[in-house]
Amino acid sequence: MGNLADTAAREAQAEHLDLDQRDADVKLSPTGRDQADAVAAWVSGLDEAELPSTVLSSPYRRAAETAERAMRKRGIEVVYDERLRERDLGIFDGLTGYGIRAQHPDEAARRKKLGKFYYQPPSGESWADVVLRVRSLLADLRHGYDDEHIWMFTHQAVIMSFRYALEGLDEKSLLDIDRRVQIPNASFTRFYRAGNVLELDVFADTAAVDAAGTERTAEASSTRSGDVSA
Repeated sequence: MGNLADTAAREAQAEHLDLDQRDADVKLSPTGRDQADAVAAWVSGLDEAELPSTVLSSPYRRAAETAERAMRKRGIEVVYDERLRERDLGIFDGLTGYGIRAQHPDEAARRKKLGKFYYQPPSGESWADVVLRVRSLLADLRHGYDDEHIWMFTHQAVIMSFRYALEGLDEKSLLDIDRRVQIPNASFTRFYRAGNVLELDVFADTAAVDAAGTERTAEASSTRSGDVSA
């Protein structure tokens, strides 16, 4: 529902998204529920050996509901970890790029100087901050879940932060990927262990959604991710 509100606000060149709830409570749209059910149908066709041994999810409602709907038929418990939550936009939460530039021009200028990766909105997080919590989660997983098959349900900036941390990307490479790819909702990004490292296998794959004939959608990163230059 947040994505729909974002699209409507951008089309109207409005300063605010038409949402009266915090980001953590934004629910899935009917299309989002269809996408989650498409993942559930895909999971139902997996062999036991292909199923995850551990499922972690962002506690934000849209991610949590996707995880619960996807895992329900196989009876797999979902564990919530706040480190998988979406990036906190601080005082920019609920504002469009137009709103940020109109109401906080000094911050818009500061963001332009620092760049998208290191810029931290007032009371919010930079992408570098998200990478720090991703690294914390990875450290815990290496110590407690090293031999397990782990699935995680999370958000665009967090997925990109996993790529940054696991692949050793630099700032430019990460932002180049972010400009080129809008990660589709209910898509898969997968890493496999190769010796002592994890290597990217697939990125932003929509196999489950496509198999069900469900509509593809993606969050437009130009506003809700704090890109005030858009």
